[in-house]
Amino acid sequence: MPFYLKELDIVPRVAGLGSVLIVPCRFCPAASLAVRKKKPYIELFRKFLKTEAYESFIQALKRRLKGEGIKTAVFDSKLPHHFVACMWTSGRRRKLAKCAAEFEGVVVLGCEATVEIVRDAIRSTDCRVIEGMENEGIMSVLPTVSFPFNISLEVQGITSVIKKESKE
Repeated sequence: MPFYLKELDIVPRVAGLGSVLIVPCRFCPAASLAVRKKKPYIELFRKFLKTEAYESFIQALKRRLKGEGIKTAVFDSKLPHHFVACMWTSGRRRKLAKCAAEFEGVVVLGCEATVEIVRDAIRSTDCRVIEGMENEGIMSVLPTVSFPFNISLEVQGITSVIKKESKE
């Protein structure tokens, strides 16, 4: 059951920064955007394991930040076992720290666990951690498959969660 996340307006939070690294988890945020936009979660033969609604969101975020004069990059991987940030290996976390050292801030697109993993991984850098999404609950979803192997998610319900204070 993925978390149901909503996007936050991060532009005010990145004010004054010249560069940010966007660190996306590819599970809960992608599922949330696919559900909200009523688009497939996976289009295996078209996008492989990337979710079009999420990729569009990331590209729009990059364009918006670029319009604010902020240099951006996305911490990405082609390997499926790197898609779920809360299960990153220690090697993946070290790679994040090395990459983040070149930026002033890191925008995390994921749940609170992802934010804490990123915060811990980049502790040795001077990067500021900015939460890019907020948890609204846990989705109970029913996956459906359509031709040619597209997987969509139908929300059966959302269970709210208790929100904690942000560490920003």
